[in-house]
Amino acid sequence: MTNRCNASRRSFIKSVGLAVPLMLGVLPAESQTEPVPERVAELHVALRGNDANRGTRTAPLRTIQRAAELAQPGDVITVHAGIYRERVSPPRGGTSDAKRIVYQAAQGEVVVISGAEAVKNWVKAKGDVWQTTLPNSFFGRFNPYSDLLHGDWFNALGREHHTGAVYLNGKCLSEATSLQEVMKSSAGEALWYGQVGGENTILSAQFPGVDPNRQRVEINVRQSVFYPEKTGINYITVRGFILEDAATPWAPPTAEQIGVIGPHWSKGWIIENNVVRNSICSGISLGKYGDQWDNTSANTAEGFVKTVERALDAGWSKGNIGQHIVRNNLIHDCGQAGIVGALGPAFSTVTGNTIHDIHVKQTFAGAEIAGIKFHGAVDVQIAHNNIYHTPLGLWLDWMAQGTHISRNLFHDNSVDVFVEVDHGPFLFDNNFLLSSVSLRDNSQGGAYAHNLFAGAVKALPFDSRQTPFLKAHSTAIAGFHDNPRGDDRYYNNVFVQRADLSTYDNAPLPMWMDSNVCLNGAKPSKFDKRLVVEPDFDHQLKLVSKPGGLYLEMRFDQHWTDEPEREMVTSALLGRAVIPNLPYEQPDGSAIRIDTDYFGKKRNRSNPTAGPFEQPGQGDLKLKVWS
Repeated sequence: MTNRCNASRRSFIKSVGLAVPLMLGVLPAESQTEPVPERVAELHVALRGNDANRGTRTAPLRTIQRAAELAQPGDVITVHAGIYRERVSPPRGGTSDAKRIVYQAAQGEVVVISGAEAVKNWVKAKGDVWQTTLPNSFFGRFNPYSDLLHGDWFNALGREHHTGAVYLNGKCLSEATSLQEVMKSSAGEALWYGQVGGENTILSAQFPGVDPNRQRVEINVRQSVFYPEKTGINYITVRGFILEDAATPWAPPTAEQIGVIGPHWSKGWIIENNVVRNSICSGISLGKYGDQWDNTSANTAEGFVKTVERALDAGWSKGNIGQHIVRNNLIHDCGQAGIVGALGPAFSTVTGNTIHDIHVKQTFAGAEIAGIKFHGAVDVQIAHNNIYHTPLGLWLDWMAQGTHISRNLFHDNSVDVFVEVDHGPFLFDNNFLLSSVSLRDNSQGGAYAHNLFAGAVKALPFDSRQTPFLKAHSTAIAGFHDNPRGDDRYYNNVFVQRADLSTYDNAPLPMWMDSNVCLNGAKPSKFDKRLVVEPDFDHQLKLVSKPGGLYLEMRFDQHWTDEPEREMVTSALLGRAVIPNLPYEQPDGSAIRIDTDYFGKKRNRSNPTAGPFEQPGQGDLKLKVWS
């Protein structure tokens, strides 16, 4: 977790030609020509710069880390075009939301912060297999090719996995299980293999049909690219970068969770308008700090309860932790999670992100794999995200309380949403859940209003684990309870084909269902008081990609709106979650009122339309659901 760009690597880079690609226009460094003032309010960083410079536009710094060391609350760090191969560890943050430290890519310029180094000294070994030999000093104190993935709830599937990787033109190759495997013909996906000895690290990789010395080939060397060494580095903004190629570790909720970028148990970060990609495990981490109990829970619920108790002692509260904004990022090609966080995401907002291609290689397994995986998502707002090509789109595990999931698009996932051992209250409204399994429900206190469920809804049986519920809008534990089925609310939803709500019919806790629509074989529950059932309706539902965005095509019948008359979904209608005895309300305690649809259109107050759309028209629809 230290900055690995040490002198030995720089010397080795110079000797073997591991240079930043010439396409980025690397210019000679400027030298300092005038005395350094006390400081400037905007610090500039450029590849042509020098860390002895003032940090002005005309005399920029060379590294982002040097700018971080100089920046004070209220300052802005503007980084200009190029690839910056460094780990940024801010030594301080801002003092308030109005006086934060801002890291930003210069407007209109492509700025990459990479956890990898380029390698050019490849020697052909056999066929399409090439090898490179690097002194271990090249990696400093952290060599990802000897660093194994491990930890609580991790399943290696009978083989070793390292945090290192080899990339060809930005594409991550797959790790082989042995040198013999990589030496075989590369008929399938290209492979690499690493051997770490006493002095050197030898990497062998398949490069079918290309000379790697004439391509962009990179290897992981840093565990993260933007992540503070210390906790409590608050009020930082990171915007407009490409953040990539990090040797991130497995991130269970009982250990320090390191991502390509993350605030490391701090508060008030804004992470926006970035591309986050090519992480061995996690992209953005809002997660837990590390301590001597990391990965010692033996995969037990009791172990995580102790983790929560220690976290409370370590300051887990609204005054110290969370309150982050993660918005408008593109997050893809991460081995474990697009966004991960145990306890640290509390009171945060996650909105406008596209998250895709998570855990697509599936060479290892574990219980922490999802597009978004949160533990303790207290009062978290998850809105208007597009999540696809993941094993599990959104996984809310333990203490989803006050959580609001609204206007998201889930599609082409193995499972869209999993709510596990939460006691509520939490609310899903105006979401499109279009995968073959829309919802796995292993919680109580959930409210589902105006959603479209195109896949199965699976209510899981009794779970005996004693899991916490909290005081309202707080991290303070109010008590513990096991997890029976029931205490869920389904209002004004549309269910298509695979959903079977009759699995709630024998729930031991009360159920509330009203005015849902079941199409093409979807089975209603006995609890639904006023519903529309169209067992033979040909909905023709499909999601189509066209220039300009994603379009939902489906057949709509106007009488779903006319009959029966539906109520507006409000806090008064939803009542109180049974186990915590808490109302459904906004984080500030104000009432909830679902009076707009997925598109922001106002709903009919006297008779709102079922589903995520309000009065969308009659017959065959084409609705643009993502730009």
